[in-house]
Amino acid sequence: MNEKAYKSMSFAGASGVAIGIIMIVTGVVTGIIAIIGGARLLKDKKGLIF
Repeated sequence: MNEKAYKSMSFAGASGVAIGIIMIVTGVVTGIIAIIGGARLLKDKKGLIF
């Protein structure tokens, strides 16, 4: 019975680590895209005349 509990705990730990890594990578990519988009908006703002 204990072996089954250890296997399920190790699977939960491994999946938690994998999900954490995926979330970190997704966050970094999203941040880079937001910075690039903001920089483009600021660059294009200079050319506007009202």
